[in-house]
Amino acid sequence: MREAACLWACTYVCARRSVGGRVRAPCDAWLMSLTLLSQATFLTQTHTSWHTHTSTETAYPHFILTAQAAFLFSTHHLRYLFTLAPHHWSSPGTSAKTPSPPPPCVARLLRMEPRGASRRKGDGVPKENSPFINSTDHDKNNSYDGTNMALFEEEMDSNPMVASLLNKLANYTNLSQGAQEHEEADEDEGPKKKAVKSPQMGTFMGVYLPCLQNILGVILFLRLTWIVGTAGILESLVIVGLCCSCTMLTAISMSAIATNGVVPAGGSYYMISRSLGPEFGGAVGLCFFLGTTFAGSMYILGTIEILLTYIVPAAAIFKAEKKEDEAGALLNNMRVYGTCCLTLMAVVVFVGVKYVNKLALVFLACVILSIIAIYAGVIKTIFEPPDFPVCMLGNRTLKNNDFDKCLKTDIIDNLTVTTALWKLFCDSPELNATCNEYFSNNNVTLMQGIPGLTSGVISENMWSEYGPQGMLVENRRVPSFGGSDPSQDIYMPYVVNDITSFFTLLVGIYFPSVTGIMAGSNRSGDLRDAQRSIPIGTILAITTTSIIYVSCVILFGACIEGVLLRDKFGDSVKGNLVIGTLSWPSPWVIVIGSFFSCCGAGLQSLTGAPRLLQAIARDGIVPFLQVFGHGKANGEPTWALLLTAAICEIGILIASLDSVAPILSMFFLMCYLFVNLACAVQTLLRTPNWRPRFKYYHWTLSFLGMSLCLALMFISSWYYAIIAMVIAGCIYKYIEYRGAEKEWGDGIRGLSLNAARYALIRLEESPPHTKNWRPQMLVLLNLDSDQAVKHPRLLSLTTQLKAGKGLTIVGYVLEGTYLTKETEAKKAEQNIKSSMSAERTKGFCHVVVSSNLRDGVSHLIQSAGLGGMKHNTVLMAWPGTWKQSNDPQSWRNFIETIRETTAAHLALLVAKNVDSFPTNQERLGEGTIDVWWVVHDGGMLMLLPFLLRQHKVWRKCKMRIFTVAQMDDNSIQMKKDLQMFLYHLRLNAEVEVVEMHDNDISAFTYEKTLVMEQRSQMLKQMHLSRTEREREIQSITDESRSSIRRKNQDATEGSSLSRQSSTAEDTQEDEAQLIHDRNMASHAAANDKAEAGPERVHMTWTKDKLFTERNRNRECNANVAVRDLFNMKPEWESLNQSNVRRMHTAVKLNEVVVNKSQGAHLVLLNMPGPPKNRGGDENYMEFLEVLLEGLNRVLLVRGGGREVITIYS
Repeated sequence: MREAACLWACTYVCARRSVGGRVRAPCDAWLMSLTLLSQATFLTQTHTSWHTHTSTETAYPHFILTAQAAFLFSTHHLRYLFTLAPHHWSSPGTSAKTPSPPPPCVARLLRMEPRGASRRKGDGVPKENSPFINSTDHDKNNSYDGTNMALFEEEMDSNPMVASLLNKLANYTNLSQGAQEHEEADEDEGPKKKAVKSPQMGTFMGVYLPCLQNILGVILFLRLTWIVGTAGILESLVIVGLCCSCTMLTAISMSAIATNGVVPAGGSYYMISRSLGPEFGGAVGLCFFLGTTFAGSMYILGTIEILLTYIVPAAAIFKAEKKEDEAGALLNNMRVYGTCCLTLMAVVVFVGVKYVNKLALVFLACVILSIIAIYAGVIKTIFEPPDFPVCMLGNRTLKNNDFDKCLKTDIIDNLTVTTALWKLFCDSPELNATCNEYFSNNNVTLMQGIPGLTSGVISENMWSEYGPQGMLVENRRVPSFGGSDPSQDIYMPYVVNDITSFFTLLVGIYFPSVTGIMAGSNRSGDLRDAQRSIPIGTILAITTTSIIYVSCVILFGACIEGVLLRDKFGDSVKGNLVIGTLSWPSPWVIVIGSFFSCCGAGLQSLTGAPRLLQAIARDGIVPFLQVFGHGKANGEPTWALLLTAAICEIGILIASLDSVAPILSMFFLMCYLFVNLACAVQTLLRTPNWRPRFKYYHWTLSFLGMSLCLALMFISSWYYAIIAMVIAGCIYKYIEYRGAEKEWGDGIRGLSLNAARYALIRLEESPPHTKNWRPQMLVLLNLDSDQAVKHPRLLSLTTQLKAGKGLTIVGYVLEGTYLTKETEAKKAEQNIKSSMSAERTKGFCHVVVSSNLRDGVSHLIQSAGLGGMKHNTVLMAWPGTWKQSNDPQSWRNFIETIRETTAAHLALLVAKNVDSFPTNQERLGEGTIDVWWVVHDGGMLMLLPFLLRQHKVWRKCKMRIFTVAQMDDNSIQMKKDLQMFLYHLRLNAEVEVVEMHDNDISAFTYEKTLVMEQRSQMLKQMHLSRTEREREIQSITDESRSSIRRKNQDATEGSSLSRQSSTAEDTQEDEAQLIHDRNMASHAAANDKAEAGPERVHMTWTKDKLFTERNRNRECNANVAVRDLFNMKPEWESLNQSNVRRMHTAVKLNEVVVNKSQGAHLVLLNMPGPPKNRGGDENYMEFLEVLLEGLNRVLLVRGGGREVITIYS
């Protein structure tokens, strides 16, 4: 009915506009359409209502046909109104060419869409973390109005319908390479933005030909003949076979990766980074960028070599006056012309890459024509070999640039005259001149440089002819006579080796001729079906080029003489390109074709390398490369182009094609190695997402390809291989340390998961051997109300104990239920991880939401860890505010935690005054770590100081061990035994035995016990009524006073005890009394607040009142009643004798520890266990408080019931 209402509104508008009689006809059509549509709507609704109340279905077709006919007829009129005659609906004052759009409801009706349907413009950019290809933000706003799936309506926001997913898959169009940047640049244009065309390139044009063009290049035209002549046909086939096998295996692995989902523009870098992670991806991506950049240098050097050697040799700026200076002059010319050529190419790329793309077909045609000319020339040699004679002096090859006739003398007009060749070897043109001895002893002969395919020269070119730099190019089959002087030969016009040649060098020089297999994957964004085109096109291109290379090796060896093959620059055939002498119809076909081929390859390298660098920079995995992610408004990588040109200039300055080729071979081989590794890892891990459409792969092939790449790296140049690996390793570690964290679902993460699973399964759940024991920490943290860590120094202590080794689990318990505390739990986990990162604590965070704190801690102790990788030590902070807390659960939870760790056979570390512990940035000076070894706990007290001293914070501290001797112990022998024990433990520490005599229990001990028991009784009365609480406190006080009076009837004993007490003890008594009074006051005040009333019980002695009363007693010999107030000593019968003994131990041990270790940086002390009877838990806390009084940094240690240190190796 909403559509009908909209149509009636449009009718009203139509009537208003038709007043002038301008659009009467369209309005009539409109009214007719409206009438029919209303009828259709009425018939449909009538049928629905009627059909609901009747069982007769015979009239159903009639109703439907009538409604459909009326609806179609009406919508036909509406389509005419808004499509065929839009000018009738233009608003006054607007052009007829810009008609006003129909109302949305009408437009939806014309499209025959349901009310909830919506249309989205644009293709959208695929997101890696989304299961959908074209997920956009508009999807989140779509509502679901249907009722068939009402059960799932609440999940529609996060889990769309299957129909929506299939619609996105069907409408997917992959953007062409660089199109995204261009779209971003055009966003500001609004309506002017042009739609991006769908990619239409197929396998042949999109993959096969680009790979063919990139593979066939400069090495084929300039170095392959020299490689065949130097290595021989057999070893040349080995080189070609190794390199082509490497690329074929890599192409198989690359095809598997490329068909495992959509590969956006980015090619090999995208595949490696998303398969092996950002660290490997960034390292290999930058190596691939460097390889592509140096490939540009190689192509430019090849271009200049062709230009200056074979096209216009006269254009050389530097010319050698002596033969020995020719190599240096050539290098200088290469540097000058190479820099100019690089500048020109960079300008062309900067102006617009579209010009490079337009010329790509021309460059490809040059390559194909050159290959055809070579095969045509080979066929022609069967019938008519070309005439390219080679002048030989004895068995040595001569450069014939400076003479025309290969003769010593010539007869002209019946006169014997010397030739230009004579002048090169003799000191004068006269026949009686002094000549080179070898020149005089050997004859000059002409040898046909290209004898032809049927000449049988193939048998002579089977074997290698390696040699050092400066070695003469000789024909071993031709006889030669002595007289050679090597010191003079370098000045003669002989053809010599310009570099030392050996098999591994030729591998490094040849390998760049098989690179370029990534050209298809780099164009994945332009392909119609990348998952089909990339495997087929790449493998076909590699197969084609492999056949070309193998056939060229055989044909070159079968058609060309060996000495001409080893003549790298064609000096023996008047400076012609050697491969050009074989071509048909003219050598210039190869020369011109190879020149343009090298130019095109150089331009493509300068085009591709900056975009690869830009892709890496935009991923944000290498922070210092962020600037190279920017470019011009249309997305062209300007800054990346500048860096590419600068690096390319380094290769130009090297100036030698044979020196640059092994460098880029390293980088390409490393890239191919990691492509194979990525495929092998994904295959072996069998990750669920590894489902490539290309099925002809196996992990053994990938592993073989990876091994072959690694072998070729070290075969080509072991020092270049090491340098390339060091560069990649540095980049890897930099990305790992400083790079952005990316989660790409890479294989390395899956490999880590599998390795962890395998290790956990292999790791026995039984405790490890003593020699392998190390503290696996469970750190129990406390957070404040803002979910901030209360004691971050606890994490610092963990780091110093662990030094990054072993397991660390940081736990926290949040009270409540998980459904209501989920947000707080996540916030707490995030804050804990931030604190761990700040304190450099490596480990895991575990936040548990529990109904109460006690159960949560128990769950952590029981369930933290996995399998055999569980914690064996619990670290927690001392509850410093347990006395001030009104909630007894604060210290009861602490005691219950101690009991549970003991029951679980876990070690326990409790840090007192943890906020005073040093941070990881502090460096403690000369000091001591004091260990008080009272009872044997498995060696934890010995091991912990050793672990701490491994950290730089405690490295300068010395270790001291104190042990306690009783009256019947031999302290001298104990010290010797302990020193021997430490010697066997390989621990360096000072040993001291402290003797504790069995003396009488002091008055201070009684006072402490009295205060403790009074406080315990008062805590028990916390839940009584106010009147009962006052009566109970008064009875306790009266009982204490009466017992003191009865005890003080013996005046002699009282005076002796008074004389024995020292000033220090008086001070301790005062402090104890103050503690007692303050505790009584705090509890009374806390309970008085709960019950409002005018009366209060004051049991507090202020400090001023205490000292005033004490001074008055000492000065005026105060009466017994006041003196008794400050010397409360209960009878033996009124106190628990067990508590008195424990308090006595705590007091005496505290006196000894404070006396010896008050200045120590850290004190480690055995932690006594809690009482078995839970009724004395509050007394246990008092004992520990007395034991630790006066110490700054204390670490209470409680062993787990097993030995953790051994004297055995």
